Amino acid sequence: MADYDAIVVGAGLSGSTAAYCMAKAGLSVLVVERGDAAGTKNVTGGRLYAHSLEKIIPGFADEAPVERKVVRERISMMTDESCFTADFSSSRFQNPASASYTVLRAEFDPWLAGKAEEAGCDVVCPAVADELLRENGKITGIKAGDDELTAEVVLLADGVNSLLAQKAGLKKELSPHHVAVGAKEVVELSGGVINDRFNLNEGEGLAQLFAGSPSQGMVGGGFLYTNKSSLCIGMVVTVAHMAKSPNRLPDMLESFRQSPALKPLLEGGKIIEYSAHLVPEGGINMTPTLSADNVLVLGDAAGFCLNLGFTVRGMDYAIGSGALAAETVIEAKEKGDFSNAVLCGYQTRLENSFVMQDMRTHKNAPDFIEHTPRMFKEYPELVENIFADMFTVSGPSKLMLKKALPYVRKAGLLNLMLDGFKGSRAL
Repeated sequence: MADYDAIVVGAGLSGSTAAYCMAKAGLSVLVVERGDAAGTKNVTGGRLYAHSLEKIIPGFADEAPVERKVVRERISMMTDESCFTADFSSSRFQNPASASYTVLRAEFDPWLAGKAEEAGCDVVCPAVADELLRENGKITGIKAGDDELTAEVVLLADGVNSLLAQKAGLKKELSPHHVAVGAKEVVELSGGVINDRFNLNEGEGLAQLFAGSPSQGMVGGGFLYTNKSSLCIGMVVTVAHMAKSPNRLPDMLESFRQSPALKPLLEGGKIIEYSAHLVPEGGINMTPTLSADNVLVLGDAAGFCLNLGFTVRGMDYAIGSGALAAETVIEAKEKGDFSNAVLCGYQTRLENSFVMQDMRTHKNAPDFIEHTPRMFKEYPELVENIFADMFTVSGPSKLMLKKALPYVRKAGLLNLMLDGFKGSRAL
């Protein structure tokens, strides 16, 4: 007899959500996490779209350690000398069904793992799952150090670089075109200073994404999120481009934080945390085989992440996939059958959910972004030149069309039309 109905590898959002849902249904569940605690190994820019967790734990934000509710969105195009920003706020962001929050994973993930424990799940940290146990070719559990633990099914929620999914034959080695490398700093500032600098009320937050000079012409960008008493800032650049660059990501992050657009916002702040992480950005093209006999793959390990330039999503997909994986395992338990004949229902559930529907809707987005480098150099410069001329008064004025046309020609009118057409179809 197996030690557990299910073993979950990884106490991130997908793993803890799956564990919580399965334990609530009465299954015996073990979660093993390689970090000293849930969240200590997890890195994200810091924004959670709440809709998926709201369905599982209604009103979760009233008890969870969320930082701020995001009520303002900024998208910036930067050059070395300028920054053009679109700033948007709306009362619609107050709706719990469409709300989003900034979070610090070192605080949020232990809370969610704790909810799984409250539901009856065992959580063991630190515990590194080195191998998958097999008997007669069938996956029967995991080996963690000297311990061998058996289960009817193993859920692999061990992150983008899931070696266990590779060992199970479900996932290929990562392509440098499908992942980005991100570096992040947490800068301590008082809540009052943050409110004043970003024109926020108590509890309100801001999310800002940057394209252009932060990634120095490469595919990538910068981000800034406001927390209760800190800011999260960071850089993300695709591995394929970073490998060809003479620049180091930490140096690029330092240039970003010293830029005229960012430096005043960080003044007086103290760096209290630095982290780096691989980010799945290949979209549906990097999705592995998601199920086999006695095993499922979820969250970042399944590549469930989308960067559309104006939104970056992954945490809500992780939670959604965790819940659907749990539903599938609960059905398998009821039938007493953990073969892929039942577990493949996970793929069907995903196809009918927002997770895979989004991945398919934006299937062309990663390729469009990677192969449109003008978005990260020429177009920010185009915007800079047009608006610099618009707001500079040094003599006789010209019609806006005459001011803008030379810069549009330099960027290429045909390029703008083609990129606009492709972008509208991809994004």
